[in-house]
Amino acid sequence: MTSLRKPAHAQRVRFSGCTSCLLCPLEAMAEVKASLICGVIAAFLSSAVLAFVEDLDDTFKDTRVNDIWLVDFYAPWCGYCKKLEPVWYDVGAELRSSGSPVRVGKMDATAYSGMASEFGVRGYPTIKLLKGDLAYNYKGPRTKDDIVEFANRVAGPAVRALPSKQMFEHMMKRHDVLFVYIGGESPLKEKYNDVASELIVYTYFFSASEEVLPESVTLPELPAVVVFKDGAYFTYDEYEDGSLSSWVNKERFQGYLQIDGFTLYELGDTGKLVAIAVIDEKDPTEESGRLKTLIQRVAKEYREHFNRDFQFGHMDGNDYINSLIMGEVTVPSVIILNTSNEQYFLPSEPIETMEQLVQFISGVLNGSAQAYGGDGIIQRIKRVAFDARSTIMSVFRSSPLLGCFLFGLPLGVISLMCYGICTAESDDGSDDIDALKREGLTDEEEEEEEERQRAAELEGPEEGENEEEEPEVGEKDPEEKKTD
Repeated sequence: MTSLRKPAHAQRVRFSGCTSCLLCPLEAMAEVKASLICGVIAAFLSSAVLAFVEDLDDTFKDTRVNDIWLVDFYAPWCGYCKKLEPVWYDVGAELRSSGSPVRVGKMDATAYSGMASEFGVRGYPTIKLLKGDLAYNYKGPRTKDDIVEFANRVAGPAVRALPSKQMFEHMMKRHDVLFVYIGGESPLKEKYNDVASELIVYTYFFSASEEVLPESVTLPELPAVVVFKDGAYFTYDEYEDGSLSSWVNKERFQGYLQIDGFTLYELGDTGKLVAIAVIDEKDPTEESGRLKTLIQRVAKEYREHFNRDFQFGHMDGNDYINSLIMGEVTVPSVIILNTSNEQYFLPSEPIETMEQLVQFISGVLNGSAQAYGGDGIIQRIKRVAFDARSTIMSVFRSSPLLGCFLFGLPLGVISLMCYGICTAESDDGSDDIDALKREGLTDEEEEEEEERQRAAELEGPEEGENEEEEPEVGEKDPEEKKTD
């Protein structure tokens, strides 16, 4: 009996192995079930996100009046539109979850070209916020946060009230540039409201009473329009600053900025010259830090002299500047750009001191500094050639095979056509030559030519008869034979 019993460890091993065999299919089923659940949840979330963005058609014009809409006008073939698409769905989800009254939609501008034309769509993608009868263009960076901030700003009132000191301090911390109307009803307030409705796409506008201002703020008279920025405040003066709209447009930036391509494009609307320290932030040097500090000091200490005409800042790298001037700017260096006519100014000698920098800026302002570039015909031709060369080089750098196909195939076809034209044999038949000759003759010359041909035909037989009548040379006459 004892010999037939199995050892205890053998029984345990068998039981353990059997358990693992049972758990394997159970674990696999659990994993499959979990993956299915995750897939269902992901599909649900994606469909929910897509539902926050509405596809619009030609009926949108009649149904939009009672709502505020943020619309993306796109083209299916546009690469920038495809890049914006996931960001746009995130914008729709963010606005819906935050309780914003703004509805988000998208419209195929190629399918509904008439509708897109009515809204002034000229390129793709075009983002517009439609509020009543007004349409506001978005020209900022195509990121979720920037687009959402734009929508919330424009969807609200053009001028927002600051009822308390706490609210005023909160807004001061939140905004780098803050425009505030201070005072009661007045013609200046009406102008301020009109300017706010026009420029709300760029910045916020607020109104407050004198009681909510910090004690450090003292105004010579009321009502007044004040901008708070750069740790100070500046008051609008109609006699010195001109129109309120122009003043707000110039003051909506901080005195010193980190400038990129988009910021430079926006600064073009201000009409200011842009003084830039071109540096390399990835490889900072003592010279780069010194030029950056000099630009910052001039922006702050010489505000009264240069603020109306200059915007100051620095740019990381020289690639964008090089493309603008179609040349090479050393790093680090200082350059002043006139974005209105594409001129630029370079110092005649390296900037070592603040006095040299101030002298250079003053020379640009009074016209004594030498200007380069411009928007003349020669410069435009250079721009076309430069852009074409840059495009070709970028294509070859990104995809050499594609570049060879795009540019090699047309050149090959043209070369074959030229070769065929140059080597083609012409049929120089006598009939064609005679026809060409006849075509080149006048009517009188043709008649003379015909008479010559007839005369030649008549003279031909007579000459033949004379030849027959003449005796052959060496043959004697019969009478001469008899005499002989």
